[in-house]
Parts: sequence; C-alpha cells; structure tokens
Amino acid sequence: MFLYKLPNVYEACVVKRPSKTSKTPYVADIILKGDDTNTEYMAHAASLGCCGLVEKGESIIMKDAPNPKSVCKYRVMMAKTVERGIENIIGIDPKIAEDMVEMALNKNYFRTLSNIRNYKREYTIMNSRFDYFGTDANGTPFIMEVKNVPLADYVDRYAKEKKGMNFSDRDINSKIAYFPDGYRKKQKDTVSPRALKHITELTQIAKEAKGRVRTIMCYVIQRHDVSSFQASNIDPIYKAAFTEAVKNGVEVITMQVGWDADGTANFIRDDLPINH
Repeated sequence: MFLYKLPNVYEACVVKRPSKTSKTPYVADIILKGDDTNTEYMAHAASLGCCGLVEKGESIIMKDAPNPKSVCKYRVMMAKTVERGIENIIGIDPKIAEDMVEMALNKNYFRTLSNIRNYKREYTIMNSRFDYFGTDANGTPFIMEVKNVPLADYVDRYAKEKKGMNFSDRDINSKIAYFPDGYRKKQKDTVSPRALKHITELTQIAKEAKGRVRTIMCYVIQRHDVSSFQASNIDPIYKAAFTEAVKNGVEVITMQVGWDADGTANFIRDDLPINH
C-alpha cells in the first residue's frame, strides 16, 4: 500500500564520513552518481542508526537539504545495499520514520489504532517528550513513541561473533530486525540512554494508568529483507526494559516499510513477528 513519496531524490556514493570539512559524524562528503566531474558535496546523515550504512564507498539515496543556507546541500535518507545480486534499500533517517507513522495514522493503516479521533505530535510527560499523543476510536488516550530500525541480520550477535559465520543457505528475506545498536564507550552500557528512558517511562505510565491510557512503542523497520523483530541481544539493558514493558501492557507495533529507489515508500505490514 502506498505510504509516502520523497520528491527529487539523488543517488550518491560516500567519499568520507565524517566530512573533511566538517568533522561532526552527522556530515559526509559525497559524489553524485553519474557525475563525471567527481564534484564533492556535503550531506547531512543521522549519526545514530547509520552503523556502517553511510561510510566510505557505500551507496546512498538523498533528498535536498531542508535549509538552503545549510552547509549541507543534501540530507541522506536511505542506504542502498546489494546482497547476492539483489538490491535492498534501507531507510535510515529517524525523522522520516515519524512522518511515515503520521501518514499511516491518517490512512488508517494501523489495525490496532484505526479511526482515531485526534492526535498531536510531540507530547511531554514525566521526563520525556513522546512522538504522539491522541485519542483512539473508543475515546481512550494513547501515547506513542516511534523508533527507527535500520539494522537487520541473520543473527543478532556482536560483530566479532558473526565473523566466519556462513549465511549463504539462508533466505535473503529472513533477517532479524533489531533495535538498538550503535556506538557506546563500554559494552556494558546501554546503546541509547534516551531510548531506554522512553520505554521505561512508558512502562511506568502503563502501570499507573491501569488501562486508562494506551502506551505504544512503534518500531519502524524501513527495509524489505526481514521476517521478524526483536529488542537486540547486544543491549541486555534495553532488552530487559522491552520485556518489562510488554509484561506491563505497553503495546508494540512493528511497522515494516519498503522503499523504492525513486523515493516511494510502501506500507508492508504493522505486525512483523516479535522474538521474545
């Protein structure tokens, strides 16, 4: 089902990240596909969640930067990978994940959250700002937090554990989408303290509301090649918080979206199986 269309998308190759000019991890140097002059531009790239998808030599898909006065001419939206000769496009921008959830709400694509009465974006309660607050079709308030899930693999393990493992006999679309992953100083730390705070506080709200308020985590998986989702094994702190959240009534929506190279996003499902 059609969900979203990005105007004016551009394919490019990453030359360097961080940029030679701007040392922040949010900026990459890129060359547009088909540009024989090899002119380099700077493109904004979300740091958390890139995890190797926007590094030197990688193919990406971008849109024009929203601020024409920005030093970055483009904003990276997707990564383009090839496995066994099959192309896969992966949405990596977390902001677009929030926008696509809004589109799904307006189009009544969510089976457990259809025909809602109203909603607004960015609602602050306790110590967190959540992405959506609204009223469902039955008049029950709901609070929803959205997390983008760009990463997936055949097994959810540390990179060093996957070295030497052979997945050539696996179905290419059988990967596990997992959240979170990313840089951290110590392996025992949680990957994203902010993500941990969100799910912990949603759990607390669910406990106190006792059914009077719906609390929802929506994980947006922007890729075709997955068959399930799970809270990542590499972050046992978040995984335990996820288990506790589900136990206490926090609802989980696993929204799978498929991208085409022309910037078209299609809604695939909102019930990707969850591994517990």
